[in-house]
Amino acid sequence: MFSPLRNPAYRHLFLAQLSALLGTGLATVALGLLAHDIAGASAGEVLGAALAIKMVAYVVVAPFASALVARLPRKVLLVGLDLIRAGVAACLPFVDSAWQVYALMTVLYVASAAFTPAFQAMIPDLLPDEEDYTKALSLSRLAADLESIASPTLAALLLVVFPFSDLFGGTTIGFLLSAVLVITATLPALSVATPKPFIQRLTAGVRLFALTPRLRGLLAISLATAAGGAMVFVNTVVLVQSGFGLGDRETAWALGAFGLGSISAAVLLSRMAASLGDRTAMLTGSVVMGAALLAGPLLATSYPALIGLWVVIGFGYSLTITPSGRTLRRSAHAEDRPALFAAQFALSHACWLLAYPLAGFIGSKAGLSAAFVVMAVLCLAGVILAVLIWPARDPAELPHSHPDLALDDPHWTDTQGGVHVHAYVIDDRHPRWPRPSIREGS
Repeated sequence: MFSPLRNPAYRHLFLAQLSALLGTGLATVALGLLAHDIAGASAGEVLGAALAIKMVAYVVVAPFASALVARLPRKVLLVGLDLIRAGVAACLPFVDSAWQVYALMTVLYVASAAFTPAFQAMIPDLLPDEEDYTKALSLSRLAADLESIASPTLAALLLVVFPFSDLFGGTTIGFLLSAVLVITATLPALSVATPKPFIQRLTAGVRLFALTPRLRGLLAISLATAAGGAMVFVNTVVLVQSGFGLGDRETAWALGAFGLGSISAAVLLSRMAASLGDRTAMLTGSVVMGAALLAGPLLATSYPALIGLWVVIGFGYSLTITPSGRTLRRSAHAEDRPALFAAQFALSHACWLLAYPLAGFIGSKAGLSAAFVVMAVLCLAGVILAVLIWPARDPAELPHSHPDLALDDPHWTDTQGGVHVHAYVIDDRHPRWPRPSIREGS
């Protein structure tokens, strides 16, 4: 599982990711506590609104950023964005009202919206081997899950001595360390291919989603993922502090329980990836989350029961997220991956844009039991859509024809009756998905 770390450039980027994630995790805990400090039992609304701003920034900015910075030096871009995020984090301890939270979070999330797709799109270039790339995906998920455990645990320990506002200092340090690690990494050169027009670069990733069945299914899975995650991230502080009358440390431990379930699934999936399959893993995780959310009104009646419930939801959450990078990779050529990762970043966060404010609003106005049920319905709706959209049989290589292609064109390989077979992705030569009759050779 750790063999990709032998690659020096990937190792530096992985450590940069780990550093930034640890800092971000501290900010996540502190932001929830800040929302409760500002709004009390209505903290879910404030936190939901702040996270909705995050999703708007990600949905709107990511595709434009990917198109605009396609030709910029990768190292300069990543380091600059890390420094912007560090500056914002340094300002957060001085916040004392909701509008200040919203303003600073907007700047932070815009920078992250440009950073994350550029970061993700480099990994396939660093690790062209499929097995190494699969392991790297599990490592990235493991890093995110370690953050989900380590950050709340570290936060709980720090809160014994420091006020929660000091946790934002850890976020600043995390981003600065990430910038240093990116500076010391030897990153792959950008492709020298002729750049496409801006509008084409802007819409390329969304077009791949629209025309590729498995990617449309992945988007439906993202809806289920957002429903489960939003319930945890928005309403944990309300459940623990307003519901059970506990404190900041217990809130941090509850978020750590979610991370514990997530890391368990990431480790399991790294060993079973080849046999389980991406579609099966994602659907299984979505069903686990949906079932746990439905059981929430009955089980989330005490702090220990909530811890157990969050472990289960974290397990399902990781099963839906970990295989997504592999699904994206097999659905585009290398030169199209930055646009595809940016589109996935934006479209999946559009699902979070729906889920975050919904979880906060329903929890605040109708009660947390109602929020559990509504988010369960949203999660299971995503499952049903994915089953209908994403074919159970989804091979990489598909038989297809080219009616407008000359028979002596070098693209033809192993032709039989005007039909040939190769790994199929949407591109200029393959503008639409082949019809079932062609795929079956009839």
